[in-house]
Amino acid sequence: MKFTLKDYQRDAVLDALSNVRKARRLWHGERDKTAFSLTAVTGAGKTVMAAAALEALFYGDDEFSFDADPGAVVLWFSDDPSLNEQTRFRLMEASDRINHSDMVVVEHPFSRRKFEAGKIYFLNTQKFGKNSLLVRGFEGDDDLITQVRPDAQAYTLWDTIRNTIEDTGLTLYLVLDEAHRGMGSATTKEKSTIVQRLINGFGGMPGVPVVWGISATVERFNQAIESAGKHIKLPNVVVDPIKVQESGLVKDTILLDIPDEAGDFDTVLVRRATDKLKDSTTAWAAYAKQQTDARLVLPLMVLQVPNTPDPSEIGRALDTIFERYPELPPACVAHVFGDHTTQRFGNRDVPYIEPQRVHESTWVRVLIAKDAISTGWDCPRAEVMVSFRPAKDRTHITQLLGRMVRSPLARRIPGHDRLNAVDCLLPRFDRKTVKEVVDALMKGDDSAPPSGRILIDYVEVTPHPDASSAVWEAFEALPSQTRPQRGAKPAQRLTALGHELASDGILPGAGAQAHAAMHKALDAFQESQKEEIGAKRKSVLTVDGKTLIADMKGKAKSFDEFWEDADVAVIDDAYRRAARIFSPDISKSYVEHLAQKVANLDDDPEEYLEAITEARVTVAGLGLVTMAPAYFDAQADALAKVWLKEYSPQIKALSDDRRESYRQVIEMSTEPQSVGLSKPESRYEATKAREHDKDVAFPAWKGHLLCDKDGKYPAELNEWERKVFEAESKHAGFSFWYRNPQQPGQASLGIAYIEDEQYKIVRPDFIFFAEQDGKVVVDLVDPHSFHLADALPKLKGLAKYAEEFSGFYRRMESVAEASGKLRALDLKNSDVRQAIESTTSAKALFEGVLAKDYS
Repeated sequence: MKFTLKDYQRDAVLDALSNVRKARRLWHGERDKTAFSLTAVTGAGKTVMAAAALEALFYGDDEFSFDADPGAVVLWFSDDPSLNEQTRFRLMEASDRINHSDMVVVEHPFSRRKFEAGKIYFLNTQKFGKNSLLVRGFEGDDDLITQVRPDAQAYTLWDTIRNTIEDTGLTLYLVLDEAHRGMGSATTKEKSTIVQRLINGFGGMPGVPVVWGISATVERFNQAIESAGKHIKLPNVVVDPIKVQESGLVKDTILLDIPDEAGDFDTVLVRRATDKLKDSTTAWAAYAKQQTDARLVLPLMVLQVPNTPDPSEIGRALDTIFERYPELPPACVAHVFGDHTTQRFGNRDVPYIEPQRVHESTWVRVLIAKDAISTGWDCPRAEVMVSFRPAKDRTHITQLLGRMVRSPLARRIPGHDRLNAVDCLLPRFDRKTVKEVVDALMKGDDSAPPSGRILIDYVEVTPHPDASSAVWEAFEALPSQTRPQRGAKPAQRLTALGHELASDGILPGAGAQAHAAMHKALDAFQESQKEEIGAKRKSVLTVDGKTLIADMKGKAKSFDEFWEDADVAVIDDAYRRAARIFSPDISKSYVEHLAQKVANLDDDPEEYLEAITEARVTVAGLGLVTMAPAYFDAQADALAKVWLKEYSPQIKALSDDRRESYRQVIEMSTEPQSVGLSKPESRYEATKAREHDKDVAFPAWKGHLLCDKDGKYPAELNEWERKVFEAESKHAGFSFWYRNPQQPGQASLGIAYIEDEQYKIVRPDFIFFAEQDGKVVVDLVDPHSFHLADALPKLKGLAKYAEEFSGFYRRMESVAEASGKLRALDLKNSDVRQAIESTTSAKALFEGVLAKDYS
């Protein structure tokens, strides 16, 4: 893979390949057909995950411990040729092993008896239509039997599929892109029939053996599979949307603008949208200049119009845009209407552009669209949308927003909410209807974004002008924890860290140094475990077994044992299993390290090759020693920690993009890792809430680290939070407070905890800053109800965090109401932490003697 997978992507690929392994076994062993689905919200990188899985399917993958299927054939099916083309491009972009020639777009004439193993064939609904030359004349279809096959078409597409399924040396996998479409009432009867025929078969046509549905919403697909009952349903692969949000691949905030009252506000909101486009352009240019190595993002505005638009109205909107933003080039407008011809809007001729080309075509700054772009393609540059669709078309708006949620640089921009947000202006909506849009977005429609914030009435807050640099230094020094990754391997983390350090010139030759350190560690392990490793080497070189001898006359049975020397294939298999433990790269370099101790390639190539074989046997034997994996992982982890600590100052001085690479390396661990916070340069906050069809303004508070132009911060604090804030602000030396964002980001303090055997992240409510003895000190206070199911796991996570990082805080307290008053647990107290670890009741702790009255 050309891309490093995010942790949730790696987990999803691992689970998908587990299903594929089982599906292959069931098909070739029992001829049982299977199906499963991958559910991932928009922006999660479904195509990247699919690319990693298909690479492993065709070529095997040691990281995933997956052996290739030499007979694998993949049909990639969607209902849109342009979507297929975009997918094909993305697969090429993501994979460094799947060749261009192995991705075949099926077009007429396509007359082959069987599909070829090792290839992906792209199909869409139209290829199976009644008028398609690819299927005309197929004898298994009563509707088509009277039609004559076209010239040069010895086999129809259905024939090719059937012959491939019936070949016992092949395994046909059907990947349904946007699998929810074509499975129910939301699509045409023809489309639904084609998809169901592919899956279930019809007449003498068998169904596809392995079906993999991919979509943001796969309920209809799952229901269709289960109701048909022709496929064994394997476990669904579900990507956690919270992890997607944490990754930074999708934008954090959606800002919805609507008129305060009913009326014609098209021009007003178009001007406002143009201002937002201009501000966004300026902000991205400033960020690129600041970072020096960041790619310049040229943001895009989308004008969404009804299916029967008024060309004059669109022309007036364009006039307003250019009047408000005269710096825009005249030829920066395009459309994606279905007729694909140049359109006349007012006095402007606007060309057509294919939807999948919009993102890369940076000359397009204003895009006019109906609903052709609602699903299946993405444009991370699209940061502002004005929708002229009427209020009843809220589904189209939520779907289009789903196309706009990807982060342009595939990462969160630290501290810049403006650059992590998307604006949607709705001149023809009222507040009640917008509430329905918000509900749809939060629920997650077919193309809706995941779990980010959606704000209607909002204000931008920036760093408080009176906050000193010492306060911000104390803020940025606070350790925030990452969520551990399942199946993370210390050796891969070490080599990835070495690569980054070397590429930035921080530690030249770091990769080679990492390998040399691990070679030294394995040499020491060999020295300490000579006898056991010798026995394991012998077991690798010898294959033992038993021969059954049956005496047919006497009805007796006996066994003769045998021992045979292992051949090269057996040794290679044992080596590959060991390489999965020590990592393929380090295993390869260690084999060369061992061989060079006894032979030289230039002096005696034959002797050197023999030494290589002996070294591979040694590595295979090492992999069979029970203690070896834990020892090896500990050594790799220790060196990575040393380097991260030693070179932390140089890493912090790098650009955001480079620091993001190191953050991903840090997160490659099965244990929580600490990372510093980033100073927020801007953030959007809600100013009102809708209660009983009325807008209720939030109180505005003083002394917050972020504030509006009046020095205040809007926040809705519940009764407990209000009491905590009032008490803390009265303490001697109090200077500033910070309401910790509950959304993931570099400016949000996260603490890892375990619930239901899975790591999660709790984000404490408050951080307070005070002056004491001429220094800035920090207090962490988290009011949290102990009645909630996650109260005790979160409390234990806070206690464990306090044990490791108490030196960063003056006070660390968890607060809850018990017996009618607020009580606090001092998390810096070792007796309190020990009680938290051993208790089964958070309520008993707050009511007990270890808690104190909060004041």
